[in-house]
Amino acid sequence: MYRSRLLSTILLMSTLLFSATTNAEQYKSLGSFEVHYIALPSTFIQADTASKYKIKRSENNGLINISILDKKDGNKAVKSVLNGTGKNLIGQTHQLNFIEVKEGDAIYYLAEYPFTNEEIVNFTININANNESKTLKFQHKFYVE
Repeated sequence: MYRSRLLSTILLMSTLLFSATTNAEQYKSLGSFEVHYIALPSTFIQADTASKYKIKRSENNGLINISILDKKDGNKAVKSVLNGTGKNLIGQTHQLNFIEVKEGDAIYYLAEYPFTNEEIVNFTININANNESKTLKFQHKFYVE
């Protein structure tokens, strides 16, 4: 029951934050965690939502959204400490500065990433939660609208 309520909350969050044209949600199983992540242009976010979380809406500004669920505890959202980088194919690295957002039982982490059109970025994000450390790695190709 909690999982369906959490998934409903995540779905509602996604509806509020992102337009219908966003990529499908992705996740990876990392030890006892299920880590959900998405990268998208910040222009996909509604202006009032971006303002609320102090996110710069720009055709060259991306947003990384991550949530961590504890598989051993009924997929409850986990308070975590995240840090990481995005690195493009020519080796330019950008430090990710995550902010924590809590909405009801949901906890998610947002970070901005500047990009150019058709830039491919490799993300490496260190997750520290429940006395465990895990690393999420994924690649994303950004497009300017």
